[in-house]
Amino acid sequence: MLEVSGLSAKYGAVAALADVTLGVKRGQIVSLLGSNGAGKSTLLGCVTNSVPCRMTGSIKLEGAEISGLSTHAIIARGLVLVPEGRQLFAELTVEENLRMGAYGFDRGRKWRSDLELVYRLFPLLVERRRQPAATLSGGEQQMVAIGRALMARPSIVLLDEPSLGLAPMLVKEIFTLIRDINHRAVTVLLVEQNARQALRIANQAYVLEKGRVTLAGPAEGLMRDPHVVEAYLGEA
Repeated sequence: MLEVSGLSAKYGAVAALADVTLGVKRGQIVSLLGSNGAGKSTLLGCVTNSVPCRMTGSIKLEGAEISGLSTHAIIARGLVLVPEGRQLFAELTVEENLRMGAYGFDRGRKWRSDLELVYRLFPLLVERRRQPAATLSGGEQQMVAIGRALMARPSIVLLDEPSLGLAPMLVKEIFTLIRDINHRAVTVLLVEQNARQALRIANQAYVLEKGRVTLAGPAEGLMRDPHVVEAYLGEA
């Protein structure tokens, strides 16, 4: 579904990615692991054409090259990014933020049915729908950010650190929601510092280190890989 081949990226003279190749099949959850500065967010930014870097290589969605398209055009093809830090419109209400996810698409579309789907997935947001986003907890804001992405009717969602800064109980809830979204025929590429949780819900996984893919394979197998265990799962 999503194919990244030989992707390299630079910020000026600084190399952020070097010859990265990975694939995400329809219906999968694929986790991308790596330490801070490994290039994970840059990779997502390159896929969505939302970072100011020079890049070479190929990025295909459903077999069609998308690397030269605008971010809006990429979203229109069914690929949506939920950015690190949520990036909500703080002064807008929850419902206004959600409706922004459908902004710019065919206004004849029945966006209200999409909104009802989001509210079924995140029933807590029904109670919060008139509140400004700035008044929500971190977990609630993450729900809004994911819900906003779903308003674009994506076939694949890129999640950048969805559990960042959340309490342990909320982290568990967010990962359950990611599974629920995947069960609704949405493919997921997940960038996540919580490697244990990310591998538990993933089909496939990649490890990115210093801009290069150093390990790849079934998530269950990577959970037993000695390097992954020591470097990312906190066990010697």
